[in-house]
Amino acid sequence: MALYLKENLTFDRAQMVVESEGEGDKKNLYMKGIFLQGGVKNANERVYPVSEIESAVNTLNEQIQEGFSVLGEVDHPDDLKINLDRVSHMITSMWMDGANGFGKLKILPTPMGKLVETMLESGVKLGVSSRGSGNVNDYDGKVSDFEIVTVDIVAQPSAPNAYPKAIYEGMMNLRHGHKMLEISKDAQGGNRKVEKYLKEEVMRLIKDLKIK
Repeated sequence: MALYLKENLTFDRAQMVVESEGEGDKKNLYMKGIFLQGGVKNANERVYPVSEIESAVNTLNEQIQEGFSVLGEVDHPDDLKINLDRVSHMITSMWMDGANGFGKLKILPTPMGKLVETMLESGVKLGVSSRGSGNVNDYDGKVSDFEIVTVDIVAQPSAPNAYPKAIYEGMMNLRHGHKMLEISKDAQGGNRKVEKYLKEEVMRLIKDLKIK
């Protein structure tokens, strides 16, 4: 039976670059970097052969070229389903460079997307995490039959080697979390006053969750 596999890459490890295109209401924010790491033992003691990474990159590219929207979420759900209420971005392209699968994603104007956008513009280093299924050899940790679903956005903890913080759960557990979700919905209209207030609330969230 295939295992549920998720692999986290920090902002720095993923060599992440945040790009902005357009201005004002037409501005789009992108994250570009390593989405899938091949040929090395990762933090989960798993090794993805380059052939598995190439296959995953081709799978996502085929979906994109066929007109499918490859959506990703904030944090990691406990299964392979895409939860629309947590969608923050869409993968626009994937390519191989050496042993790694690089990608580019576009931040969407959803409530979770607005939170991600505000965090990135506030200087928060967000990482990425692949989500899929496959088999793992118990002897050497080598992954086979890897089936990728998407790449999600995860927060980088301030403590070294700590597990990525759950942005969504962390927000909803805070006293003002539900209010922040409503604010992020209102911010979709481009209201400067609302966006300023959202930024202040996100900075509080960053401090409370101890992310950087």
